[in-house]
Amino acid sequence: MDERPLRLITTSPLDALARTVEALLVVASAPLSLDDLAAAAEDDAERVEAALGLVGERHSEGRSGIVLEHVAGGYALRASRDAARACSRLFERPVQRSLSQAALETLAIVAYRQPVTRARISAVRGVNVDGVLRTLTTRGLVEEAGTEHESGALLYRTTSYFLERLGVGSLEELPELAPYLPELDSLTESTDRFST
Repeated sequence: MDERPLRLITTSPLDALARTVEALLVVASAPLSLDDLAAAAEDDAERVEAALGLVGERHSEGRSGIVLEHVAGGYALRASRDAARACSRLFERPVQRSLSQAALETLAIVAYRQPVTRARISAVRGVNVDGVLRTLTTRGLVEEAGTEHESGALLYRTTSYFLERLGVGSLEELPELAPYLPELDSLTESTDRFST
């Protein structure tokens, strides 16, 4: 018979809620918003946010291989950078090919101009983008977003999975393009050179 004394574990209601929130994040297949967590926990969003703080503290102490991240407008538990390589080895599967240059360019146009039509994307890229859009849609990075009022053409936008893969919470966190664009004067000179 075990002679060790029984340890009485007392927890506050907020600790109990933090455990519930943590369990919800573990079983979720995608990031969960504050409202989703509150509804599932049957608690108010303010208390759930406080519980998320406790979960984040527990996982940020450096003793866990899990971290709490705010991505794609919600919260998710992810493998820490230290544990990521081991996790990828565990779930080895056929490597998904990286996106082609054409796919990356098309994805950038959709991300910065959304919602945008296929014709507009083709006009910006200067080539047909049908196949590339199909690939991006199949991979879950882009989705249909209704139709354009004037032309009836399909509109495209990025998905929450795109935000999740990029590791950002919203489109507002995308870097600004202006610092990477050439000055207007140099564009005019280039255009003049090619038109003569």
